[in-house]
Amino acid sequence: MFSTLAGWQTVGLLLLSNVFMTFAWYGHLKGLASKPWWIAALISWGIALFEYLLQVPANRIGHGAGFSLAQLKITQEVITLAVFVPFSLYYMGEPLKLDFLWAGLCLMGAVYFIFRSA
Repeated sequence: MFSTLAGWQTVGLLLLSNVFMTFAWYGHLKGLASKPWWIAALISWGIALFEYLLQVPANRIGHGAGFSLAQLKITQEVITLAVFVPFSLYYMGEPLKLDFLWAGLCLMGAVYFIFRSA
């Protein structure tokens, strides 16, 4: 089992890293749509550096505190959806879809199964 402080540190760092990751992966579709792909790629790589500077310590803290590799991955996926939905709605202007709810429910099932023996 993991310690509470390390668990919150892991989740907090993964949340911040996901904000950078989401902008690196998808932000260019709005902000750099008129630029050549290689410019978008270079800017995205620059943004992704900050993702890695947060994600690597998050995973080290979590794993050192008792998260299994699978628990880290499922935690990452839940956080990814939690960051992606508001990003797609508010930044990208995408419509809200019921599929977000179904995906979230599937991820909650994954959380249950991966953490139930912890």
